[in-house]
Amino acid sequence: MTAPAWLDHAILTYGYWVVLVAVALESIGVPFPGETSLLAAAIYAGTGKPLSIAWVIVFAAAGAIIGDNIGFEIGWYGGYPLVRRILRLLHVREGALDYTRRFFERHGDKTVFLGRFFSLLRATVAFLAGLNHMPRRAFFIWNAAGGITWALIYGLLGFFLGRNLPLLHRALQAMGIIGLLAVIIFFGALIALWYLHRRRERRATASDDAKRDATADAASDATERNARADERSPSR
Repeated sequence: MTAPAWLDHAILTYGYWVVLVAVALESIGVPFPGETSLLAAAIYAGTGKPLSIAWVIVFAAAGAIIGDNIGFEIGWYGGYPLVRRILRLLHVREGALDYTRRFFERHGDKTVFLGRFFSLLRATVAFLAGLNHMPRRAFFIWNAAGGITWALIYGLLGFFLGRNLPLLHRALQAMGIIGLLAVIIFFGALIALWYLHRRRERRATASDDAKRDATADAASDATERNARADERSPSR
């Protein structure tokens, strides 16, 4: 792991606040090296620089919680108009939003907690939770748990493996592979929900068509019977 020179300088100059702001910005969805800042600060704390690993972890966790809650509110209040415009541009029906809402109803807690550990979800999961109106209390609890656990794991990795960067790099690579698999599973689950919903819609449409055809046939038979009855009845 190599941190940009400007980030190194900022951490050494402003300390923990850089970690908090960087992690918060990444959590909101801004492409900013939040995880890298946490690891860099943790490595410095473990190699004799004037930083405490305990405070690095505290400020990283605080940045994760603050940033995610801002992202959640953005998704809650402004998410649907933004996503509707994107869907219109892509010529996708707005009904596609129903799939993510169902997913968050069933798996929102796990997604918010685990999303903190994987780069793509880390920057988007809070927005998606707000967009799908995940209950605020549940979001806050699982988001806080994920942010604290993430800060602890990555902070301690950087602190204890900072003197052995090749080993740290291999550990981060392994976690990156796991993260990629988690993202694939996440989007695979959404696609599966979409597919099942489309199947139900098609079955419902076919059932409605069959009912309409049966009703039309019954009405036609009734009309034909009435016409025959009229033909048989003696004229006045």
